[in-house]
Amino acid sequence: MKLKKWLENWDLTGLKINAGFLETEWKPQEKEREAAWELYVEMLTRIATQPLHQEHGDEKTALDSIFALFGITREILRRNGRDCVQFTKIAVIVLNQVVRPFTAKWHRLSIGGAFKNDADCRKFRKELSKLQVELRSYTKALADIAKVEDLTALTFEEITSSK
Repeated sequence: MKLKKWLENWDLTGLKINAGFLETEWKPQEKEREAAWELYVEMLTRIATQPLHQEHGDEKTALDSIFALFGITREILRRNGRDCVQFTKIAVIVLNQVVRPFTAKWHRLSIGGAFKNDADCRKFRKELSKLQVELRSYTKALADIAKVEDLTALTFEEITSSK
């Protein structure tokens, strides 16, 4: 399958990717599956994909969790090395085009005291919610690469209501 088609399957078409790269065949290798699994677990268990209800949580902690994706991804990429080049390209593009604009904006605002202001906290949560939509698509794609069941939409309510 061409990478372009694969990205379309996971609603990741908003990423700006070199047209030549989009036409390459997408056949994840074992190291790419391992890397995807590691990052999938991180994404699935972080505020990156989980709701932050208005009456719960802390904006600074949520921002720190999103920012931590940079270090986590770098470590996964270093550990898996050059055997996961295509996965690396996608991971880096998502970090730089999706995550970085959010963290850069809110890091600066948080230093300026934005999280002491209720209106800014509401704005942060609204923008976080939009970011989560994009990151859920990415997380679903990671599940596909890793060849595991996607649990992205699984919520605590779904688990408890099925008992």
